[in-house]
Amino acid sequence: MPSNAPQRTFKTARFSKDAKKSRIKDVELCLAIQQVLLGQVDDLGGGVFKKRLSNNQHRSIILAKGGRYWIYEYLFAKKDRANIENDELLAFRLLARSYAGLTERQVGQLLVNRDLVEICHDDKTEIQK
Repeated sequence: MPSNAPQRTFKTARFSKDAKKSRIKDVELCLAIQQVLLGQVDDLGGGVFKKRLSNNQHRSIILAKGGRYWIYEYLFAKKDRANIENDELLAFRLLARSYAGLTERQVGQLLVNRDLVEICHDDKTEIQK
């Protein structure tokens, strides 16, 4: 899973909103990605990963783009639902495939449009919250 290429981590605008409501800070997300790189994650296949957050109270769905980009896509509380449904997993896999096809320029445009927010690059947190 890990590579020698620089690791960048993003969150979608929706994830950002949900994380803020759940009081999950960017620092925690960046630390969780370090754990993902060590294999401490549930690999759901097709570039989709599930990671526990906030002392096991929440689950995040993370999509990978070539092992270099990690995108926090979806957040849910463990108390609200046990897991994602199969049709959701298939949709996340399709989305992961779409992300995998993005060029650097397209990623840059997603950042400009605020569809994505970069929260860490390698082991550095971009925004301290």
